[in-house]
Amino acid sequence: MRQTTMNFSNIEKKWYVIDASGLILGRLATKVAMILRGKNKPSFTPHLDCGDYIIIINANKIKLTGNKLQDKKYYNHSQYPGGLRVRNAQSMIAKDASELVEIAIKGMLPNTTLGRKQFTHLHVYNDDQHQHQAQNPEVLILGQEE
Repeated sequence: MRQTTMNFSNIEKKWYVIDASGLILGRLATKVAMILRGKNKPSFTPHLDCGDYIIIINANKIKLTGNKLQDKKYYNHSQYPGGLRVRNAQSMIAKDASELVEIAIKGMLPNTTLGRKQFTHLHVYNDDQHQHQAQNPEVLILGQEE
């Protein structure tokens, strides 16, 4: 039996849309990162971008378990003296929940040029409207674990 090697010509990419309302942030992020990398496909190749495109809608209706809304902190620094900005998850959801989802997913992708390219295949929206209807995305339903 002959083994075929994946290359750019035989990689097929799909578009998926995920409704994040009521889903837990960490569990959503792990599944989305796996699909972005292409690990859900039998033709997964670690050094190629064989992942799919993901559209996440209703990011403002995401859930966090426990006391993470008040206790989980996100840090940014401007590299200037006194430029540290600390926000909790509750204030991030109130301002822009898509940034919270993007940070969680980006942390689960590899910190390489390939990981940065795969991250560009993620599109997160706070409401249920998105601008990718021309790609005919399939609805992907992630199971409720709780």
